[in-house]
Amino acid sequence: MASKTPIFLTGATGYIGGAVLARLLNHPNASTFAITALVRNAEKAKVLESKFGVKAVVGNHEEFDKVESLAENAHVVFNLAEADNVPFIKAVLSGLRKRHAKHGDLPILIHTSGTGLLADDARGEYATDVIYDDLNVEQYKAIPDTALHRNVDLLVINADVEGYARTYIVPPSTIYGIAKHPLVDAGVANPHSIQIPTIIEACLARKQAGVVGKGKGIWPDVHIDDIADLYIVLYDAIVANPEKVGHGWEGIFFGENGEHSWYQISKAIGEAMVALGISTDPEPTSFTTEEMVKYFGSEQWGWYCSSNSRCRGNRPRALGWKPKYTTEDMLKSIQTEVEEILKKPPRQPPFWPGIPAEKH
Repeated sequence: MASKTPIFLTGATGYIGGAVLARLLNHPNASTFAITALVRNAEKAKVLESKFGVKAVVGNHEEFDKVESLAENAHVVFNLAEADNVPFIKAVLSGLRKRHAKHGDLPILIHTSGTGLLADDARGEYATDVIYDDLNVEQYKAIPDTALHRNVDLLVINADVEGYARTYIVPPSTIYGIAKHPLVDAGVANPHSIQIPTIIEACLARKQAGVVGKGKGIWPDVHIDDIADLYIVLYDAIVANPEKVGHGWEGIFFGENGEHSWYQISKAIGEAMVALGISTDPEPTSFTTEEMVKYFGSEQWGWYCSSNSRCRGNRPRALGWKPKYTTEDMLKSIQTEVEEILKKPPRQPPFWPGIPAEKH
């Protein structure tokens, strides 16, 4: 065990986290990993241990002493669950700081953010020409401190600047696709994304495709398999030659492989609803303010689903990341998503989880 790489992973039962963990368990060097996951659900923890050989600690992200201890005992931390919880990331970083001070180890933190960081206030009225390039460090540095996810991202980067950890940030874009891997098959991991399914649920509830504003805002997209592969490509590159992989301010790796407008998503949902006999008109109509509050929890989160967030993931591609799925694949996948949601008992709105105020 002494020779194994201690890895602490959050989000094992989630959409991204489950997909990344499945790849770590199937990694050529999997026998050299000692993976510990923090899991809320005791039954899922048992399955992780008995079936997959993952040490599962039952707890939540508000148990800061536990989080700090788990981070301190890990050389590598994959944070695949929290992009906006400041006290939680402070606990993780405190653990890494203690590890560095006690052992002289320079631990690795691969943190999940999101391209919501780049979102503007277009409200569906226009497409922006502003495109962020993850190789352009000065452009990234100029992002306002008030941007979504930015408070946590800056803490992560500062740990690298202070020199007690090597930090890397992966901001995924609109992730799509139903995850298929052994952790999903075992009932441990969530196979579904949030963004597109939320809009689908809102459209189904009103029995007519809906769009926020005119839906002209543009976002990038990425398939769940491609984004999970990005984490592994990044990890492998760090292990192979850490000096050749950007970190800290130069360690931003956008996850994207194409772009879509919000209107395109809503139109694809409308076409699926017509094909399934739920609606007679595929053309989306604008959500009213009342509907945005009802379905998304607030007008603010409604406008978020019509913003622009444009970027290019050139840094991960330079490491050898080769995403396979395109925006066309994303649009084609929407009918399957609609069909899957229809199989479940309808949820009560609001459907968008938003971000609790105390985590800002």
